[in-house]
Amino acid sequence: MPQPTITSTYAGDFGKYISAMLLSGNTIANGLIEVKPNIKYKEVLKRVDVSGAIANASCDFTNAGTVTLTERILEPKELQINLELCKTPFQSDFEAISMGYSAFDNIPKNFNDYFIGELSAGIAAQTEQDIWSGTAGAGTFDGFATLLTAATLPAGQDITKIAITATNVVAELGKVVDALPSALYGNEDLYIYVSQNILRAYKRALATTGGSVQGNNQDLNVEFFDGVKVVAANGLADNNMVATLKSNLFFGTGLLNDQNEIQVLDMADKDGSKNVRFIARYTAAVQVAILEDVVFYS
Repeated sequence: MPQPTITSTYAGDFGKYISAMLLSGNTIANGLIEVKPNIKYKEVLKRVDVSGAIANASCDFTNAGTVTLTERILEPKELQINLELCKTPFQSDFEAISMGYSAFDNIPKNFNDYFIGELSAGIAAQTEQDIWSGTAGAGTFDGFATLLTAATLPAGQDITKIAITATNVVAELGKVVDALPSALYGNEDLYIYVSQNILRAYKRALATTGGSVQGNNQDLNVEFFDGVKVVAANGLADNNMVATLKSNLFFGTGLLNDQNEIQVLDMADKDGSKNVRFIARYTAAVQVAILEDVVFYS
């Protein structure tokens, strides 16, 4: 039976619970990829390619051109949190009084509310990590980097990474832009998704352009490189970049609310124990629709 490990002197007044900063789930929150909810099992992403359909005009109907249908599968993986805590350790902690005086006590409300928020934030952080760098292990799903590593991209669109610094970041971003298919460049939907260390290096490079005129004592709102939007993908591993259309990257799930719902089950009236269960169940997966429209720097 897992029990909370409480380190406490039980002296003075209780303040508040704190925890380490969690990775922000910015990809979904900021609408940086396409989200497809309400997938119960799997969804097929259909691609239609039409070629040779335009011909010289004539009086007759002359069938011309070919239509090719291909598909990619978006299949969310089922994930869960099952945690059980015993109330007993809290009886000698700061919040003992808030549990009530009866032997049939309750878990402290402050801790309960905080812990629910912590678990929800943990799901968001793990999902952000998995969207970009996840592998289909226990409690994770394959992210975009994993899918693209296993895929065969067009020649020149799979670029070998180097360690990014403020000195070389402009040149390396330039490689990514130069490798973009011509049909993508100039599209409003086009993004370069970069790891946090690349964004920091790019900001520093911009700040020091022109010597001491700009300097480092400022906040530069980085939005573009060579006319292409640049955004930080917090779950992307260091020195990695993905350039493609936002509409080419999909996140699939059942209900979006499932990732924000933590059920709390007090087992006292179920089995007579002093245990409280925290339960979450949700589904998640990502997929790239058209591999030919991706430049991967990794």
